[in-house]
Amino acid sequence: MTDLQTSLIVIGGAIVAGVISYNKWQEYKAKKSVERAFSSSHDDVLMVPSEEGAAPISVTDFSVERREPTLPSDDQAYAETGTPFEGGEPAERAQEELDAQVDMMQTAEEKELPVDYLIDCTVPLALAAQLRGDKILPALQSLRHVGSKPVHFAGQHVDGGWEAITYGGIYKSLMAGVRLANRSNALNELEYSEFVMRLRQIADDFDADPDVPDMAEVMVTARSLHHFVTEYDAKLSVNVQSNGAPWSVTTLLAALGRQGFDVRPEGRLVMPDGEGGVLFSLSTNVTLAEDTTSRLTLLLDVPVVAPERDGFGAMIACARSLSSRLDGTVVDDSSQPLSDASLNEIGGQIEIFYADMEAADVPAGSNRALRLFN
Repeated sequence: MTDLQTSLIVIGGAIVAGVISYNKWQEYKAKKSVERAFSSSHDDVLMVPSEEGAAPISVTDFSVERREPTLPSDDQAYAETGTPFEGGEPAERAQEELDAQVDMMQTAEEKELPVDYLIDCTVPLALAAQLRGDKILPALQSLRHVGSKPVHFAGQHVDGGWEAITYGGIYKSLMAGVRLANRSNALNELEYSEFVMRLRQIADDFDADPDVPDMAEVMVTARSLHHFVTEYDAKLSVNVQSNGAPWSVTTLLAALGRQGFDVRPEGRLVMPDGEGGVLFSLSTNVTLAEDTTSRLTLLLDVPVVAPERDGFGAMIACARSLSSRLDGTVVDDSSQPLSDASLNEIGGQIEIFYADMEAADVPAGSNRALRLFN
C-alpha cells in the first residue's frame, strides 16, 4: 500500500467520523432545544383569559353571508317524491296519531333521549300490552346498526314520559330511530330497507305494530340533512413552523404531555376540555419512524366544540405559546404567517358559523351535533 493510499484512507475515515459526530450533535441540539423550551415555568395557556377583542379562527372559505339551513320544505318534498311530505322536520309533521308522542319526546329532549326526532328517522311501535325492559333489551341487541348508521330505541312509560329503555322499566310503546345522515353519507335505500325488515322482525316478537314512514320521504329528509352536515363540516388548522433546526420528536412528545395533551390509543395528541371532550388535536406530521419534525399542526373540529369553550381561541393561544418556546412561527397551511388582523376577521366568521348552527337547532358542541358530526 502506497503512502498516498494510506493518506486517502485516513482522510476518508476522518470525514466519516466527522459526519457521524455532526449528526449526533444535531440530534443533541434538537433534543436540548425542546427541553430548554419547556423547562422554564410558564402559565398554562388554557388557564389565562383571552385578550380583550381576541377571537377564534376559522377557515378562509367560510362565508360571512348569513345562512339559516333547514330541512326540506313541503314543496321541496312534493317536487322530489310527488307526494305531500309529512316529515320535513323529522317526526314534527308525522301522522296525527303520533303528534302527541312526538311532542312529549321534544319536551324530554333535555334528558338526552337516544332517539332524536330531528336527526333520526323515527318509527313508533304500538305495543299490544305493556312490556318490561328486561324482555325488550335482549331483542334490541340484534339491531344496533344498518350500514354506517346507528339505531337506537326509546320507551314510553305508563305515565307518558319517554326514556332510554332500562331493565326494570315498564313501557306501553316504543320508538325506534335510525340516523338519517353522518359525515360520510346520507341514509340510503338499502340501509333503510334493512332497518325496516329487521325492525319488523323485532316488532313481531313483541306483538307490536310499527308505523313505518314512506321510503321516498325518508330519503328526501336524509339527503337534506346530509347536505347540512357537508356544509358545516369544518375542521380548522394552524401550524407552528420551526425557524431553525428541527425538533426532536421523542422529547417533544414528552414536553407536550406536560403541557396537558393526552395521547390517544390511535396515536393522536388531543387537548381535553376538562369534561371528557376534546378542544383540539395536534399532529407532528411525521411517522413513528422519524426522529425529528419541523412542523406541528393544531386542528379544531368546529361543529363539535361549543362556542363558550372558545376552542379556537385556546388553540391559537397554545400555538403562540409553542412558537415562543420552540422558536417557531404560527403559519397557515401555505406557510404564510397569520396576522392578528387575519385571525380577528376569521373570528367574526366563526361567530356567524355558530349562529347558523344554532338557528338550525344543531348547536355546536351539543349532544345532537356530536351525534351528527361523527
